[in-house]
Amino acid sequence: MGLTLFKKIISTHLAEGEMISGSEIGVRIDQTLTQDATGTMAYLEFEAMGIPRVKTELSVSYVDHNTLQTGFENADDHRFLQDIAAKYGLVFSRPGNGICHQVHLERFGVPGKTLLGSDSHTPTGGGIGMVAIGAGGLDVALAMAGKPFHMIMPEIIKVNLIGRLIPMVSAKDIILELLRRLSVKDGVNRVFEYAGDGVKTLSIPERATITNMGAELGATTSIFPSDEVTYEFLKAQGRERDFVELQADDDALYDGVIEINLSSLEPLVAKPHSPDNVVRVKDIEGLKIDQVFIGSCTNSSLRDLMMVAEILKGKTIAPNVSLSIAPGSKQVYEMIAENGTLKKLVASGARMLESACGPCVGMGQVPPSGGISLRTSNRNFEGRSGTKDAQVYLVSAETAAVSAIKGVLTDPRVLNERIEIRLPQKFNINDNMIILPPPEGTQAEVRRGPNIKPLPEFKPLPDEIEGEVLIKVGDNITTDHIMPAGAKVLPYRSNLPKISEFVFERVDPTFAGRAQQKGGGFIVGGANYGQGSSREHAALAPYYLGIRVVIAKSFARIHRQNLINFGILPLIFDDEKDYEDIEQGDILRAVNLISQLDNEIISIENVSKGRTYKLRHDLSDRQIQMVKKGGALKY
Repeated sequence: MGLTLFKKIISTHLAEGEMISGSEIGVRIDQTLTQDATGTMAYLEFEAMGIPRVKTELSVSYVDHNTLQTGFENADDHRFLQDIAAKYGLVFSRPGNGICHQVHLERFGVPGKTLLGSDSHTPTGGGIGMVAIGAGGLDVALAMAGKPFHMIMPEIIKVNLIGRLIPMVSAKDIILELLRRLSVKDGVNRVFEYAGDGVKTLSIPERATITNMGAELGATTSIFPSDEVTYEFLKAQGRERDFVELQADDDALYDGVIEINLSSLEPLVAKPHSPDNVVRVKDIEGLKIDQVFIGSCTNSSLRDLMMVAEILKGKTIAPNVSLSIAPGSKQVYEMIAENGTLKKLVASGARMLESACGPCVGMGQVPPSGGISLRTSNRNFEGRSGTKDAQVYLVSAETAAVSAIKGVLTDPRVLNERIEIRLPQKFNINDNMIILPPPEGTQAEVRRGPNIKPLPEFKPLPDEIEGEVLIKVGDNITTDHIMPAGAKVLPYRSNLPKISEFVFERVDPTFAGRAQQKGGGFIVGGANYGQGSSREHAALAPYYLGIRVVIAKSFARIHRQNLINFGILPLIFDDEKDYEDIEQGDILRAVNLISQLDNEIISIENVSKGRTYKLRHDLSDRQIQMVKKGGALKY
């Protein structure tokens, strides 16, 4: 039997285990990326290993999240990141050079290579045929140290694309359709591999939009074949030497097949507060809007902005709407300035932002109270925009642009025309904002601002834990719920004592104080606990507050591994009825925990109610040892 594309690449990078679905494997990593919201902690962890230089083929440190400098903290972190890159042999992408995923696609991504990034949208690289996976910062630090990345060998789902998109329907609608059919948790431990005649009708930016938002399915990654479209993209970037043709074997065996007829797709929208809350635009059009944001790593390419400019050309943004646009990279910014796109955007009344993540992570352009915001970004979790009662809807660039003119949510097919966007045969190549590391052995001083605090001490798992259920939350709790982003919190990503004060702030503002006062306790969650961002602070900060056990119906992939990485035991209800039985404030007790870990089932007593619950841990032998020792660094 032939191999899928994903298996072909994994087979040449397999360091440990076998490619059997559900079993743990170790994968050799070729490239890594970090961004400044996760990177500072990742490099503190790398320093702790005592490795003199990164061992990957390429590691890139990007600055794209914490670019709003309202105090010294972000600027200090950026200086630290640049110094670390020089000392340990990383490429450094300066502030203003662009969003990590867009820049990596343009300048560094290589078909057939493996990429591990401390950002959950790293699968963007699958648009050019990479196995690109998001992970916590410590996993990326371990990869930079030459260690394999461990994961569950996923099921591989073939997404067969047939037909061709009709005018004003785009790649964003393809991934929204997949989210509509599935959910934010149906991709856990799965890979989505795209195939079919429809693939060749999609440009690389369109493919990257789809693989980027595969993260919202909870998928390990998503991947497209590397074909003539990939070659033309790399050639336009002056990187045709990096091209490798890659596709699945004709007789490859998949764990499932989903077919999408592109010709029958309509413009779609994800309603608040989940990317899988998807309906047709025409079903809710007419909704009055306050704000439109076009950008983020999902829809900020040259293709997207040229399309938006053609829609806005000669028109003015509705009086009730604030439209902001953030090009994904400096390359995109330069090119829209040269080809007239920027002039059309500004003339319409659009507010141009820097090439950064910005509003997507609550960094500026926060909606008004109770405001309705249309966004081309990838997440619309409650409060993520910076306004707790805002209603964020996820749409395509086409829908966003047409709606900005009309002042209400509008099906873009009202234009009744096909706008053809022809990407240039050659892109502007100006890497002057990319700093290469000095030769190995060159001395580099690492400057640390007062906001950069050392790592905590990681202690072995206690054999007995007794404590209060400090909080009980429902299904699909995101890392934004656990550890918020935004201009208020992000500057403290390198200051664990300070950032720990914000744990669960948007759910229960008293949580952090109670956890510190009681010396820790238990967290109880529903299904898909920890979905969303790869931010390891959502595990590291609870650890700092004394949490050593989290109990849930199920866990999102990256967050589960982050908990293990910091010595927190993730336990799953063997009987979900027990979830209903536990209440916040109950006292739980686990005894003989170390010996119990040798079995899959662990018993924990509810002292308050005189009951005992059976819980599963599903850890590999390696992960058991990690948790016992106090996490991955100790291990």
